[in-house]
Amino acid sequence: MTIARDTWWMVVRQARNLMREPIWIALLLIQPMIWLLLYGQLFSRVPALRGSASTYIEFLLPGIVVMNAFFGGTWAGMSMITDLDRNVVSRFLATPASRLSIVLSQVVRAGLTAMVQALIILLVGLALGVRVHGGAAGWLVVLVIGALVAMVFAGISHGIALLVRREATMIAAANFVGLPLMFLSSILIQQRVMPGWMQSVARFNPVNWGVHAARDAVVTGGQWGQIGVNVLLLLAATAVTSAFATWTFRSYQRSI
Repeated sequence: MTIARDTWWMVVRQARNLMREPIWIALLLIQPMIWLLLYGQLFSRVPALRGSASTYIEFLLPGIVVMNAFFGGTWAGMSMITDLDRNVVSRFLATPASRLSIVLSQVVRAGLTAMVQALIILLVGLALGVRVHGGAAGWLVVLVIGALVAMVFAGISHGIALLVRREATMIAAANFVGLPLMFLSSILIQQRVMPGWMQSVARFNPVNWGVHAARDAVVTGGQWGQIGVNVLLLLAATAVTSAFATWTFRSYQRSI
């Protein structure tokens, strides 16, 4: 109970910090809209890219949800860098607050933010005529997938942040991890038109697990068994990366 209470308190704190800088909220929403609207139009006349989807926007929508969550999680460690630079973490360590909650709250906050963004993207897609064929369950799957993908990479991001503790290094690491994993997934095109070696690598890419699950929920509205497998894979990955972030935090504690 103590860990849950402290984690929630810190998530609320981080949400308040975000609300003080509304420009970041706007940027978090504008970028996925640009991808959805511009890329949706750019490749709308290339049917080979969209597979069984009725339109390219329908095909792209779940990919944009996952991409947005993925990049949000990848850059989540920047908030840890800020807290380290401002000695916020050191002050928390002087309180009775759960040490686990200091890291866990950052991971949970990334997931909740991605879930809200996913809901907004789905509503925009609905306005553009995209139908979620999985119905209410499909909507729920997309929201959960967005949260899980963000949490997987938020764990990695915060672990790296606690190891390097420098903003410039964190930015370089985020770019190094982010772009290859994006293009080694089926966010923009269906997997079967990718080169063979890329298809093989994509099978082990957590981003691709999220894309497949979200796309099954939106485009086909079925294959719940395969969706469940991908959700379980993402849950396992979240546990592993959160453990990594916790381990690096303990290492940070020993160094001060």
